[in-house]
Formats: sequence, C-alpha cells, structure tokens
Amino acid sequence: MAELELLTGVSEVPREEWNALVGDESPFLEWEWLASLEEAGCVGEGSGWQPRPLVLREAGRAVAACPVYIKGNSEGEFVFDFSWADAAYRAGIDYYPKILVGVPFTPVSGARFLCEPGADRGATVGLFAEALRQICGQNELSGVHVNFCLDEERHALVEAGFMPRLGFQYHWRNEGFESFEDYLASLRSKRRNQVRRERRALEEQGVTIERLYADEIPEAMFEPMYRIYLETIRGNPWGRQYLNQELFGLLAERFRHRMCFIVAKQGEEIVAGTVNVQKGDALYGRYWGAFRTLRHLHFNVCYYAGIEQCIEHGLARFEPGAGGNYKQLRGFDATPTWSCHHIEDPRLAGAIENFLEAERADAGHTIDWYAENTSRKRS
Repeated sequence: MAELELLTGVSEVPREEWNALVGDESPFLEWEWLASLEEAGCVGEGSGWQPRPLVLREAGRAVAACPVYIKGNSEGEFVFDFSWADAAYRAGIDYYPKILVGVPFTPVSGARFLCEPGADRGATVGLFAEALRQICGQNELSGVHVNFCLDEERHALVEAGFMPRLGFQYHWRNEGFESFEDYLASLRSKRRNQVRRERRALEEQGVTIERLYADEIPEAMFEPMYRIYLETIRGNPWGRQYLNQELFGLLAERFRHRMCFIVAKQGEEIVAGTVNVQKGDALYGRYWGAFRTLRHLHFNVCYYAGIEQCIEHGLARFEPGAGGNYKQLRGFDATPTWSCHHIEDPRLAGAIENFLEAERADAGHTIDWYAENTSRKRS
C-alpha cells in the first residue's frame, strides 16, 4: 500500500532512489544539488528555507516525490510575491509561513512532481496537490506555491484548483548551428555587427576566455569561482548571499560532472567568470562575477561563451537565468514560465486571482511583442 511521508531533507532518501525519480529532468532536482544545499546549511535553520520533501513510498521504496520547503520569507524564489505578502499584512492575514514546491535560489523550469518512468504524472500531481493542501490547512500555513513547473503539471494543478501565473525568461535556441559564425548569420545585420564589435573589444583588451566542463575543471578553480560569485552579491545593493564556500566544496566532490565554468583571463590573471550547469540538451547559466570592470566583459563571458559551449556540445538551448531584456538583442527570445498557487484565505485568494488574470494578459502581450521583434532573421 502506498504511503505519503513528509521528510526533513532530501538527504533522507537514498541518492539512487531520488535520482531514479529525477531521470532526465533538471539537474537542479538531483540529489547531489539539493542534499548539498542542506548539508552546507544554505537551506535549513535560520535560512527561511526549511526542507520538507514529500515522498510517496510503496513497500518502503520511493516511487514519487516533490521538493517541498516551508518558507518563512520570499527570498530566493524568483517568482515574486512580496506584494501579496504586503497585501496580506495590511489585511491582517499571516502570509508566512507558506509551502513552496521548487528549487532554492534557482529560476529554472522543470518537473516539480517526480515519478517513476511510465507513471501517470497528471495523477501524481493531483495526489500531491491534495496532500499539500491538507498539510497547509492542518498546519496554519497560508498557501502552496509551485514555482517554475512543467506545462503538463500546470494543467493538472489548475484542474486541482490552483491559480496559474505566467512569467517569461529569455532563452537561446540552437537552430542546428555548426559554428559561432552560423549563429551570427542568424541575426539581423545590426545585431550581428553589435556582437562582432563586443567580441573584438574584449580581444583588444587582451582578454581570453576558457570553457571548462566536468572533469576539465581543476580542483583549484572552485575557490576563485566562489569569490567570483561573492563579487556580484556584494557589489549590488539587491544582492543576497544564499550560497557558501562549503557548498562549492561539496559541488566539487559531487556535482563536477554537471558543471561548466567559463573563465576570463588577462594574461594568467582571472578577471571574471560564470558558474553554469549542463545536462542533457541544455546549458543553464547561474552565477556571474568580475574582479575588474572591462568593456563588454559581461556579454562575452555570460552569453557568447555559453552559446559557443552549446554549439560545440550540440546542446539545444541555453537558459542564462532570470531578467535582462538586453538578452533579447542577442538572439535570446522570450519564453513562457509558469507557477501555480493555492491560497487558504478566500479574501486574499480572490484578490490574487484578479491580479493574476491581469498579469497573464500583460505577460502574454509582452511575449507576443518580443516574438514580433526578434533579433533573429525572419525565415
């Protein structure tokens, strides 16, 4: 007989069992990523992220699961609900704690309800949605939020009574390019010339870029990449340090096979870099930083080198992260992202439902506008 169990961490599930459920899905769902966040203390006591994964077991074996966190704030989610929390506060409604189904600090879409190959994902989503609502009601939690979920999960959640929220990110698609010049040829002439000028400017400053993937990454590279991560966090007033040096050490041990470091150097000196993750047919840009301000360094390190990595490795898409409409000027097109929400208080739920309806219309118009004004040549 199948039984649902609320655990205190992904690390409670054997690595092989959890990863068997993840399969080909997002690398940020894998045991190595989630359990390392727990072990390093990036999530847990005092972080606002209390891991409570929900697992369905049959004969003691995990056959379905979802990454659940009890949230004491809205930090590090990238589906922003600060205005909802403010509205709740003004109405005398406790917004925290709440339930979040998602991946900490990671605005990457992927499965949020893991199940065995061949299982009915829609039925799994329905089962977990009802269980999460019950947990919410029984523990005086304000709601359930499922961030960056798959389309098929969204449909099942809406059928279960959740409210959908539409957002978008800028993703790059590989149209069968065999070289960087092929990518340039796909752009309109103004954008193509712009990219060439930005590439040339970096060369004139004596900067070279290396791409290191998996076993090519030396152990010694993890420490400067952690410092690069800190440079951006500490250099921006909105920066938040979610990761620590212990996590980078664990990733060196457990997750190197998924990682791609892009490193910019002047001579032998590291001046900037990005931490990326690669799995299947996708490259995910995560953390960027620079020790020195150089003209066009950001675009070359964060975007053009990632495009080269995709072309060289035959990857179908590059997801460089949230925000930044300047990406659209370089051939990254607006791509829909979805989240789904259940709010316990009917007054707050009604107000959020009205907000989401208007927001979906606005986001849809924006996505359509970017599709009409793409930087790529029209076929």
